[in-house]
Amino acid sequence: MKILIGYATKEGQSREIARHVFRRLADQGQAVELLGLKDAEDMDLSAYDAVILAAPIHAGHYPKPLSHFLSVNADQLNALKTLFLSVSLAAHGHDAEEWRSLDEIAGDLASATGWTPNRTLQVAGAYRPSQYDILTGFIMRRIVAKRDPDAKPGEDKVYTDWDQLDADLSDWLPA
Repeated sequence: MKILIGYATKEGQSREIARHVFRRLADQGQAVELLGLKDAEDMDLSAYDAVILAAPIHAGHYPKPLSHFLSVNADQLNALKTLFLSVSLAAHGHDAEEWRSLDEIAGDLASATGWTPNRTLQVAGAYRPSQYDILTGFIMRRIVAKRDPDAKPGEDKVYTDWDQLDADLSDWLPA
């Protein structure tokens, strides 16, 4: 099976997640290609059997490279086996209202672009104060302080549950 793994990222965690998935599938003997969606102009997806896309939610929206890629390629994507890895800090928690909001944001993306993935996984992202500007840093410190009171305000912290991601990936694409 030939699989395209595309990602859009802001601070780099969605790229790390995409790389992790790439390594995992390559180790299973799958033919995989990793691609930053900002470099995905004029893609012909007919060479792929499946597509995995990863992108973060920031301020209730996904990055423009993702939405542009989806809008241009929705018909081809809808004909393939697809998995969407929606990355956010909210996916680290267990708040039912936040999870409904995450599902709503993913649903809005589908409505806006015409692409409906076969499966969407909400994946916990990372807190990266080393990458934030002043305003973003202030906002993110408040979010993390509420969500993880033990987190150190100036230290990067990854919340991605790699084992759970591997299990979900295996369920989606059995070895």
